[in-house]
Amino acid sequence: MNKSELKKAAPEKSPEATSAPPTPPPAAEEAAPDYQAEAARFKDLAMRAQADLDNYRKRATREKEEAIRYANSSLLGKLLPILDSFELGLDAARTAPDAASITEGMALVQKQLQDFLKSHGVEHIPAEGTVFDPAHHEGVAQEHSADVPEGHVVRQIRKGYKMKDRLLRASSVTVSKGVAA
Repeated sequence: MNKSELKKAAPEKSPEATSAPPTPPPAAEEAAPDYQAEAARFKDLAMRAQADLDNYRKRATREKEEAIRYANSSLLGKLLPILDSFELGLDAARTAPDAASITEGMALVQKQLQDFLKSHGVEHIPAEGTVFDPAHHEGVAQEHSADVPEGHVVRQIRKGYKMKDRLLRASSVTVSKGVAA
């Protein structure tokens, strides 16, 4: 067959058939609501992720501020045994004869250390005569006392300290059992 015969044998297409747009399958129309639901779900996920990020930023800022606020607490806590030693030495020097110069020198060092601690927000926790508080006191002994009510601190063995609102070291105390029976 030649070219002219092939043209005659091929069926002719009508102009209407070639210009009409193809009709979309019915499944595409039904998928439109799914796209909207999926878009709403992704929008919700994005909003939640944004809220999580905001919460993380706030928490990180708060933790950073707290770390700065209490950065020196470890150093200051390590100075407390030094202060204890000076106080013990000062007490011993007061009872020794001809110890006036020793007592004076140790009193000066004690004052300097106390001023240093105070300037960094470290405060002594009062104990004697107060109600025993396990948050601030460490009970190391109990004894009967006619003068001190039961559950109150009879004697402070080692001073306790706090820095601002954080406990550095609890006071070691003897707690009253009340009047002996």
